[in-house]
Amino acid sequence: MYFQPFLHYNYPMDKKAEWDHTSPLYFNRDLSWLDFNERVLEEGLRKDLPLFERFRFLAIVVSNYDEFFMVRVAAIKRALRAGIYGDPSGIDPAQQLQLIREKTYSIIRRLCACLMGEIFPGLAASGLELVRPDSYTVAQMDYLESFFIGQVYPVLTPLRVEEDKPLPYFESRGINAAFLLSPEDAPAAEETDGEGEPEGKIVMVQLPSALSRIIWLPSDGDELRWALLDDVMLTWGGYLFPGCHIRERMMFKISRDADFSVDERRDEDFVEAMGEVLEEREKSEAVRMVYSPGSDKLRDELAEYFSLGSADLYEFNGPFNPGSLMELASVAGFEDLQEKPWKIHAAPGFADDAPIWDRLSHGDLMLHLPYQSFDPVIRFFQEAASDPQVISIKTALYRTGGGTGSHQSISPIVRALEKAALNGKHVTALVELKARFDEERNISWANRLEKAGVIVVYGLSQLKVHGKVTMVLRREHERIKRYVHLSTGNYNDKTAKLYEDICLFTCREEIAYDANLVFNMITGYSLKQTMRRLAIAPYNLKSRLLELIENETNRAAQKYPGKIIIKCNSITDTDMINALYRASCAGVKISLCIRGICALVPGIPGLSENIQVISVIDYYLEHSRIYYFANGGAEELYLSSADLMQRNLNRRVELLFPIQDKKIHSELLDILNSYFLDNCQAWELNPSGKWERRHPHSHEMPFRVQKDMLSRAAAESSGPQPVKQEFIVRRSPPADQ
Repeated sequence: MYFQPFLHYNYPMDKKAEWDHTSPLYFNRDLSWLDFNERVLEEGLRKDLPLFERFRFLAIVVSNYDEFFMVRVAAIKRALRAGIYGDPSGIDPAQQLQLIREKTYSIIRRLCACLMGEIFPGLAASGLELVRPDSYTVAQMDYLESFFIGQVYPVLTPLRVEEDKPLPYFESRGINAAFLLSPEDAPAAEETDGEGEPEGKIVMVQLPSALSRIIWLPSDGDELRWALLDDVMLTWGGYLFPGCHIRERMMFKISRDADFSVDERRDEDFVEAMGEVLEEREKSEAVRMVYSPGSDKLRDELAEYFSLGSADLYEFNGPFNPGSLMELASVAGFEDLQEKPWKIHAAPGFADDAPIWDRLSHGDLMLHLPYQSFDPVIRFFQEAASDPQVISIKTALYRTGGGTGSHQSISPIVRALEKAALNGKHVTALVELKARFDEERNISWANRLEKAGVIVVYGLSQLKVHGKVTMVLRREHERIKRYVHLSTGNYNDKTAKLYEDICLFTCREEIAYDANLVFNMITGYSLKQTMRRLAIAPYNLKSRLLELIENETNRAAQKYPGKIIIKCNSITDTDMINALYRASCAGVKISLCIRGICALVPGIPGLSENIQVISVIDYYLEHSRIYYFANGGAEELYLSSADLMQRNLNRRVELLFPIQDKKIHSELLDILNSYFLDNCQAWELNPSGKWERRHPHSHEMPFRVQKDMLSRAAAESSGPQPVKQEFIVRRSPPADQ
């Protein structure tokens, strides 16, 4: 059985059994991640979704894999070389790599079959046709040849590959062409490779990212036709090699090891060292090659050059990096091929023009992104920058989005912090340079903030600051009042339109006091101090959660009802899993909504029979972390930046903060419970490790939690009048649309 290798040992599932506390069960985290990516794939395979919506999910699968190989597979390979064995699931690194390969190949085959057999033919039938080389008309060939010579050829740089010489630089995830050449006038039998095949020279050509991969063909009617730059490159690449015969050609991309960072134990300039790491990362060893089919010798030669084995090679029968082709969805006239964008609603608590400080003085406010607009967060920073009564802003930023170029591409929050510093306010920004794949951007805007006069702190040694918190200090009535913003997600105005997150605005003195301690701890040398309301990793967040779980366990052991509900992205920490197992054994009812990785095994008699695990994959990326404990009727509800993973609980600075406002508490608990009612987009994990999609029973109404959240946001933004709840299931559009 495919899922059996996930388990530490064969647990007797056919009868009630006592749990052997010395041998708990865990799923392997990386194989569980593959299951998550397969759930994303399943959305792309759904024939009832619009074509561009399906295309988007398939592109996400490919992008997810790039990072997975660069980080996780690279780490497993390193563990294999070092002889490190210690995965809680009991699977050794060699077994992991084999299972990853098998599952990945299965997913890629299904993805390519859908992409080339359904998505592109469907787009063509709708009037947006990809024309491949075997279908070029004479007129199209003339146009594309002229296009290549005039607009592509001058930009390209062919790079020869020579034995015993360093390989040319190739960007990780970049798309490249490779050609196996021989002289045109060379005799057929000259210089063989020992197997009767003529020797050849290999040349690689990188496709510049500045060139669009979509080449629009001259229109001869209402239909739009386009060619792929990759195809044009392979078809007319011979212009780069006059006097040579192209024996084989193919496209390829490599994934490089990105699972390393600065050695923070060294006494050196951290920013400079991080810059060196970024350079090293792009020249690190390759861990995977993705290639187009049909060129076996060229594939094998490249694999040897990149020191890759056959298990590291993945054939991809379709356009690489399909996410870069999503600009097709913006072509006018094809709106019916994608889901109508969901409206982002205004949050009612911020609807008036009164200063945000006045509104917060009347009570806490919550935002549920992206159903409600991110604008109040930006406004929080902008008003702080302009308000003459504000004297200081302190913030911990992980990812803010934006770019490094023009003023317009800079994050509005970064611009507000600049403005605040230029207005003479005392501004402190903790910049996390270890935010993987955002390091270069963070260095850039950190330098920009420093030039404006912001005090920039570059994270903490040995710890990644992942908590999201901002504190504004304002002079009011001869005293300083502190306003705090806490969030489950990043200060990123772009992802705030795509990621589901929850944030809290408050001026409660106890939370503000704790927030002040947090900043003292992460910017100075303050020792750990007792906090009133917040918990912070790696100091007491994990112990606080374990305490809350144990409280439920103890109550249930005394025959009092216990209940735990958790929503987070991943759960892999064995201490947390074991605590939940103990709670389940005591009779606590546990509901887990885990978007991605789940190492916990639910539904095992005598171990986890009281635990259910679901996952919701839908239009928005589920990202919020919510923790609920019944607490004998005195319910406790928390939001956090932390998932239940060792890295979050032990190696990062994370925050856990309580919801104290009764109205927000009730609303948030209702939201949390709603996830477990979803019977359209939810999947449920069974004890064997298989995820099964939920469907409405014959007596049930379809319920889709993200549509429910959208309806709630619409109702709240339109005023107190009741709005009829609408439950919508995605279906194919009528044929006449």
